Amino acid sequence: MDSVARTNPSGRPSRIPFDRNWARQTLFHALLAARREFGGGTPILVDGDGRVLSYDQIIRAAFGLGHAVTRGTRRGENVGVLLPTGAGAALSFFALSAYGRVPTMLNFTTGEAGLKSALRTAQVHRVLTARRFIDLAKLEPLAASLSQICELVYLEDVRAKLSLRDKAAAAAGSLAPGLIMAKTSAAKPAAVLFTSGTEGEPKGVVLSHENILANVAQVRAHIDLYDEDVLFNPLPCFHSFGLTVGTILPLLAGKKVVCHPTPLQPHEIVHRIHHYGATILLATDTFISQYARVGGAGDLSSLRLAVCGAERVRDETRAMFRRKYGMEILEGYGVTEASPVVAANQIEANHPGTVGRLMTGMQARLQPVEGIVHAGVLEVHGPNIMLGYMMPSAPGVIEAPPDGWYNTGDVVSIDEDGFIVIRGRRKRFAKIGGETVSLGVVENCAAALWPDHCHAAVSVADDRKGEQIILVTDAPAARRPELVAWAQTHGVSELAVPRHIMTLPEIPRLATGKTDYVAVQKLVEAMMQTKGEKPAP
Repeated sequence: MDSVARTNPSGRPSRIPFDRNWARQTLFHALLAARREFGGGTPILVDGDGRVLSYDQIIRAAFGLGHAVTRGTRRGENVGVLLPTGAGAALSFFALSAYGRVPTMLNFTTGEAGLKSALRTAQVHRVLTARRFIDLAKLEPLAASLSQICELVYLEDVRAKLSLRDKAAAAAGSLAPGLIMAKTSAAKPAAVLFTSGTEGEPKGVVLSHENILANVAQVRAHIDLYDEDVLFNPLPCFHSFGLTVGTILPLLAGKKVVCHPTPLQPHEIVHRIHHYGATILLATDTFISQYARVGGAGDLSSLRLAVCGAERVRDETRAMFRRKYGMEILEGYGVTEASPVVAANQIEANHPGTVGRLMTGMQARLQPVEGIVHAGVLEVHGPNIMLGYMMPSAPGVIEAPPDGWYNTGDVVSIDEDGFIVIRGRRKRFAKIGGETVSLGVVENCAAALWPDHCHAAVSVADDRKGEQIILVTDAPAARRPELVAWAQTHGVSELAVPRHIMTLPEIPRLATGKTDYVAVQKLVEAMMQTKGEKPAP
């Protein structure tokens, strides 16, 4: 996670001390408590079409919708949600939660094979979606294929056919929620999300109510929120950052959230940030750099925090924000398995080049890695660590992390003050002639030379040195001799200079903005085979 700091607004700050006991309730109980605290008529969620919902409207809709869509399902069953960020996704999430079902957030960008794998892994038989979404996203063939293995329930059809019993449940639930809502333990599953699959087949991540609420409490203890804060969230709700920080946190903290269905509309997003006076923006480096480029003077002046996740924020992005908007970037770090926020810098404790310190209530330890000194693979423990994985090889079975510790797979160093520096993924290191080389360093070198382009480094087998590095870039003028010269003048080992450079019109990316390294690796291996060279094993 990363954020851009601006001068604090004038309102009353609300940094809430971390309370583990507060997290020991269900998400729907926490939503009801927020309604009591901030007022049922308070407008709290703005949809992509400008429709505004209050707490009362959200809760009443959740009970009515939930009563209708959970018929024929059992308590604790995983029910899919195939929707973009917005009111429909939020209402579907809380509708399922109110009746003790587990929202399973489906990534509609993974394609037919990925979605069918997710449905099998989580044993999902019913999926909530919307005809308008399917139509606008041109997903009719996908919907037709999915309908062969599960029941697709369209929200427009549900609204048109609400029965008197559904409407009675909505009214009764709004007035006396304890009589209608399911009795569920905070330790039970609250959501299933899927890993991005940057390094292999996606796995289901099962988060409990306590996991998610603990992370909400940790974030609220880590940063100041103000009375007038308005959060703008274009991140997909199947992404843990978009769900926990972008949807659940503002609703529970009483901060209006403006939803946008896709991060891929920079002009519209900049306009809406300005129109609604948003003070907090959620994005990734890839997307926020686009917003900064299209934004004119004053377009983003209402922002005081721009919070980014999923990928490292490049130096070029920081420099652009500093030059254009007078804003400094604070870096942080999160993983789906931690609900997701693990660490973050703070305005009063900002160490550039680090991702800040751990969230309150978390512990960390490092596992040594051969060839990498003063660093190790980060393992974390805390109340926000997932219940466990659901693996494609064991559908429906939750495999808990050993002793509650989660191995992130990220190689980091931690200084004496607790600030964490990410060195790269454990699998993102190449072994060349017995030396360990970070593929992230390779990408950073390329970014220094060609800052306006995207770069991805992968390794393939090499008969002489074990592995060789291939740089894939969308910079048409990229040439290896320039990288060699840059490495020599900046003290970078020549081992970090890729053996070959391959140019593409566009680097494959996931919906969250992350580089799709699986796709990049396959492209490189196909190119190597075409050239008659040995592909990676």
